[in-house]
Amino acid sequence: MRKPLFGIVTGLLGITVIFNIIAWNSETFCDWYVDNVFPLWGPLYGTFTELTERSVGEMMIVFATILLLCTVVFSLLAVIFYLLKRGNGFRRFYAKFITVLIPSLAVVSFVMTLNCFVLYHCSTFREKYLNSYLLGEREYTVEELSELRDMVVKEANMLASQMERDACGRLVYNKDMKKTAVLSMMKLGRYYPQLSGYYSTPKALTASEFFSQQYMQGYYFPFSMEANYNDVMYVINKPFTMCHELAHTKGFIYEDEANFIGYLACVNSDDPFFKYSGYLSVYNYIEKDFRKSINNDVSIISEHEKVSELVKKDNVFLTPETWEIVEKKAVLKTETVKKASNTFTEKTLKINGVENGMASYCDVVGLLLDYYDYYEVTSL
Repeated sequence: MRKPLFGIVTGLLGITVIFNIIAWNSETFCDWYVDNVFPLWGPLYGTFTELTERSVGEMMIVFATILLLCTVVFSLLAVIFYLLKRGNGFRRFYAKFITVLIPSLAVVSFVMTLNCFVLYHCSTFREKYLNSYLLGEREYTVEELSELRDMVVKEANMLASQMERDACGRLVYNKDMKKTAVLSMMKLGRYYPQLSGYYSTPKALTASEFFSQQYMQGYYFPFSMEANYNDVMYVINKPFTMCHELAHTKGFIYEDEANFIGYLACVNSDDPFFKYSGYLSVYNYIEKDFRKSINNDVSIISEHEKVSELVKKDNVFLTPETWEIVEKKAVLKTETVKKASNTFTEKTLKINGVENGMASYCDVVGLLLDYYDYYEVTSL
């Protein structure tokens, strides 16, 4: 590697390390960064990513996968040729390949730090906008959880009966969902400054079938600053997912916070379909905590709001027909893909300081309880 390039790579890696060290030790710095610097990336990246309807981030993943395979193959060949003392031409090519690869890895580390890693150490939504309301330490009663659960079920039941459906009883949506998602998020931005400003258009994942095998509804790509959604999942999941992923593009990297923001954007939307999507998005989390709190006592459950048959029918990730298509197209078994995806996600979250790993997704229930309790108190 030439000295000028070596100097640039070393400097970039040095800055990356320093950024991470400061981020882990200074919440003040991270808050300053997410308020003053991070908002610049959205419009800048969007200038280029909006030129195509396809997910640029998804294309980057394909390229990265090919590059990884090439690196493994080329490295094995380089070792073989070295041992055989042959292939001088290939060995020179391999040296140039590594010369390009190392700076690329340095750039990847730097971008991941700016658009992802630093965000894990910012103040939470609760601390910023709920006046640090009890810092999530308030212990709620079973009755309070039951009230939240019944409210969500009641609203979902009501909206389910109002939705447009096809001849088979499945939900249909004929409006511009992407535009509505952006408008719903911008509406939240009036009350929560970090959510204001520019939003890129959510994009469908081309490989939605593969992401379905991972039970993944959406994906935030730090390298392209895009909000991506699974295009083959049941349509009612899409509004919430778009808003959830757009929340990530505003610096809210924690999954429970993105769940919470996605919920708020949907239930405060002017579109009934979005409202229904919002209530359904948190129902399973709340129901799980509710049943756990009452030890799954059937007699107690029967005393509360019953979930309508329409809601039960709509409360699915993929329809049975779509699952059949996904399995037919699958190269690998869904069980294998899901396990690998969960392992990667779990480790990634814990590396970034999320001790609960994927279990943190369920923390949205605590945020909902804090939110409604806070506004009940402050409205007095």
